[in-house]
Amino acid sequence: MMQVLSTSCGGTWKSKNPNAFSAIPKRSLHASRNVRANATMLDTLLRPLTSLNKVPDLKQGIANFYDESSALWEGMWGEHMHHGYYPKGGKPKSNQQAQIDMIEESLSWAGVTSVKSMVDVGCGIGGSSRHIVRQFGATAKGITLSPKQAARANELTAQLGLADRASFQVADALNMPFQDGSFDLVWSMESGEHMPDKKQFVNELVRVCAPNGTVLVVTWCHRVLGPGETSLRPEEASLLERICEAYYLPAWCSVADYQKLFEAQGMVDIKTADWSEEVAPFWGAVIQTALTGQGLSGLLKAGWTTIKGALVMPLMAEGFKMGLIKFNLITARKPGKA
Repeated sequence: MMQVLSTSCGGTWKSKNPNAFSAIPKRSLHASRNVRANATMLDTLLRPLTSLNKVPDLKQGIANFYDESSALWEGMWGEHMHHGYYPKGGKPKSNQQAQIDMIEESLSWAGVTSVKSMVDVGCGIGGSSRHIVRQFGATAKGITLSPKQAARANELTAQLGLADRASFQVADALNMPFQDGSFDLVWSMESGEHMPDKKQFVNELVRVCAPNGTVLVVTWCHRVLGPGETSLRPEEASLLERICEAYYLPAWCSVADYQKLFEAQGMVDIKTADWSEEVAPFWGAVIQTALTGQGLSGLLKAGWTTIKGALVMPLMAEGFKMGLIKFNLITARKPGKA
């Protein structure tokens, strides 16, 4: 697992700065060691639990996970199934507003000012699609592996009178049922981490993007390897393996690996960002919600798959703290005339 994690996207990217870590204060290094120790302890405690009742087929595991957990998430957090945006120094706001802000800030960062037609790759229950449809007067197609998510997304969309402009279906992001060049916005909000073949994932995003259209991927990544590193550290790889078992994730990659894949597809105006600090409060808020009476009873009703996801939430938080897990954005434009 450790070797795969560092090379799964077609090679390992390393920092070009040989002094990248030498300037870290000793106090920071000591704190970092404490965080890693906490993460290792949690990893050891959770290892026997995350592997229980694991579904061997990845796609079926993903579908089952979201079939089981989506109603609970919607009941606790609403229609948006992704991180919130919490800028430093910002005014207090609800977690639901932070999730809406994540959509708005991502679009702004990518320079998206108009949308005619979009595809929502890994659409959840359609929150992003409906928001963008209303904002830009666009049409939207959404895909998910979860039949329950697709049905709920269509139900909510019809209730809001948007069924003529947005629809959702079960489909594989690695083999999308759309013609080449169909969408001027290809949107993937926290679905890339589920893709077992990152190269094919990027190929499909680019294929369905219209000439002069925008691809925007917001996803979890592992850190970019430093100078002299050929793989993640053993404790880092082990922590990610626990998370992968609970959330049905294949091997992770870095944002630099994604950039190489977009470059190989001939995309232009490529840029990346690390918003790990902007989403830092999210996992604490989710854990607090899970520990409420409503959250605990909901977990018990949802089932073991969802409970496993809740158990590893502290590992996600520790992964962010230790700098292993990164919340990254990457956007690019497909060359050509619209």
